[in-house]
Amino acid sequence: MSETNFKDWMRRQQQRVETALEQALPAASIAPERLHEAMRYTTLGGGKRVRPLLAFAAGELAGAPVATLDAAACAVECIHVYSLVHDDMPCMDDDALRRGKPTVHVQYDEATALLVGDALQTQAFDILSAPGLFAAPIRQLRAIHTLAQASGSRGMAGGQAIDLASVGKDLSRVELEVMHLHKTGALIRAAVLLGALSGEVSDEELQHLDRYAKCIGLLFQVVDDVLDAVADTATLGKTAGKDAANNKPTYVSILGLAESKALAHELAEEATAALAGFGERALRLRELAHYIVSRQF
Repeated sequence: MSETNFKDWMRRQQQRVETALEQALPAASIAPERLHEAMRYTTLGGGKRVRPLLAFAAGELAGAPVATLDAAACAVECIHVYSLVHDDMPCMDDDALRRGKPTVHVQYDEATALLVGDALQTQAFDILSAPGLFAAPIRQLRAIHTLAQASGSRGMAGGQAIDLASVGKDLSRVELEVMHLHKTGALIRAAVLLGALSGEVSDEELQHLDRYAKCIGLLFQVVDDVLDAVADTATLGKTAGKDAANNKPTYVSILGLAESKALAHELAEEATAALAGFGERALRLRELAHYIVSRQF
C-alpha cells in the first residue's frame, strides 16, 4: 500500500482517537471545573498518538468492534498522558514545554498537575472497565490486568524510578534496555495487546504480537534518544538536548549516534519479522514500524 494511503489512515485514526477522548473526558463545565479543564488541556489537541495507532492497527488485525477498540485506545492514551504530566513536574524531569505548549504545572500549578495525572490514570480504568464493553468478560479482565501491570511498578512507573535513579551514572546497554523495557516499552506493548484483546486472536498470535511490540517499544526509545540529540525544540515540541544537559544515560551516550541509528533499523526489522505469519492483516503494524524508525519528531 502506498505511503499516501498510510498517511491518510494515520490521520483518520488520530482524529478518531481525538474524538473518542473528547467524548470520554469529563467536560470542563463539570465540577471541579479547573481540574477537568486541565485534563482536557493536556490530553486533547496534540501528540503523535503512537500508542492509540498501535492499538488500532492491532485491533484491525483482530477484527475488533469499533466501540471496544476506541475505548482501549483512549485508556492507553490516558495512561500515557498522565505519565507525561507527572514526568514534566519539577520533582521529576522539570520541563516547561510538552507537545508544543506549556506543561500543566506551568499553565496551571503543581498541585493541579499532580491531580491531573492521578485523575487521568483512574480515567483510563473507568473507560476500560465499562460494563458490556467486551464481547467476552474474560478478555476485558485480561485487558484491564494488562494495562494495570504495564502502568505500575513492574512497568512504566518502575521504569521511571530506574530512570531517576540513573541520572549521572554509567549504565551498560543491558541496564539501559531493562529501564526502557519498563519506562517506554511496557505501555507500548500494552497498546498492541489491548488492541488485539479487543477482537479475536489466539494465544499464539498474541505471543507474536507481543514480540513485535517489545521491539517497537525499544525502537521508539532509541529514536527518541537520537532525536533528542539532533533535533531542535521547535521540531520536537519539547525541550531538545535535555537528556545530555541532565547527564542522563541514553542510547546515544552509550552507543554513539551512528550505532544508535543502526540499532533502530535492526529493531524495526525484528519487529516486522515477528509479523511474518499474519500476512496482509498486519499491514498497518508493519507500516507503523517504518513510520517510527523514520520519524523526525
